[in-house]
Amino acid sequence: MTKKIATREAYGAALVELGQKNPAVVVLDADLSKSTKTYDFSQKFSNRFFNIGIAEQNMMGTAAGLAAAGKIAFTSTFAVFATGRVYDQIRNSIAYPRLNVKIGATHAGLTVGEDGASHQSVEDIALMRCLPNMTVLVPADSVEARAAVLAAADIDGPVYIRLGRSEVPVLHDEANFNFVPGKAITLREGKDAAIIACGIMVSAALEAAEQLANQGVSVQVLDMHTIKPLDVEAVVEAARATGAVVTAEEHSIYGGLGGAVAEALVENYPVPMRRVGVRDTFGESGKPQELLEKYGLTASDLVRVVYEVLKRKGK
Repeated sequence: MTKKIATREAYGAALVELGQKNPAVVVLDADLSKSTKTYDFSQKFSNRFFNIGIAEQNMMGTAAGLAAAGKIAFTSTFAVFATGRVYDQIRNSIAYPRLNVKIGATHAGLTVGEDGASHQSVEDIALMRCLPNMTVLVPADSVEARAAVLAAADIDGPVYIRLGRSEVPVLHDEANFNFVPGKAITLREGKDAAIIACGIMVSAALEAAEQLANQGVSVQVLDMHTIKPLDVEAVVEAARATGAVVTAEEHSIYGGLGGAVAEALVENYPVPMRRVGVRDTFGESGKPQELLEKYGLTASDLVRVVYEVLKRKGK
């Protein structure tokens, strides 16, 4: 049975690892440290942890000040608050001066579950992706989440790391894993179509590819862990090799991975394409798996959409 770990768990462990290695690392939280998993850092490095309370705008401003003073500031809260509630502070106090603030946004997407639409951020990638100087990372599993956090500390400038509440399958072998921001990872080769996925949808893409293989369809799977800067070369290579592309994300089809890939293809190598994601609607309260099924974010949905692009391709 495949092991499952939430990416937020890996985030918390990686912060402790960073704290032990680098005294410049500080962590700020908006009164959610047990949920965002920054709690362990707070216990081990209490003089470098700041609970700002339910004052997310102040947290971002404080992080900017710490970064301006030479610190590497990791700020944490739920994704819906880490982007929407604080957008002005991120834009003008962090992204514009290109400060070393890393935003660890947990509880992203529909899989927040029963907390409902008010807490299900399905527009955060779009908000962060359009900001100049911002790097956007969306790890697919705990191994990639750890690597993303460690890499974020070395990136000069602001970074947005999208993390989840629910446990997800561990896809990568930590002992042999090489994470390079801005470079997609090919998890499966294929010649008929390509699924380019991020976050929790990477495991769904692999499951869909296996189902399709049993039906005689060869599908390439790309783990696009970095939405910005996008690996345009990998996108174009996948399109050239297969002639049909499907994107998959636990996010709106507007402005996220699907939008980024569509922009890359239309400018470089147009092919039949479909975007799998939340289709211009808010979420609702429900069990994570029930929500993924209702909003069309399962392996079965990907199989159906792959056949749609293959039909357009003429296969």
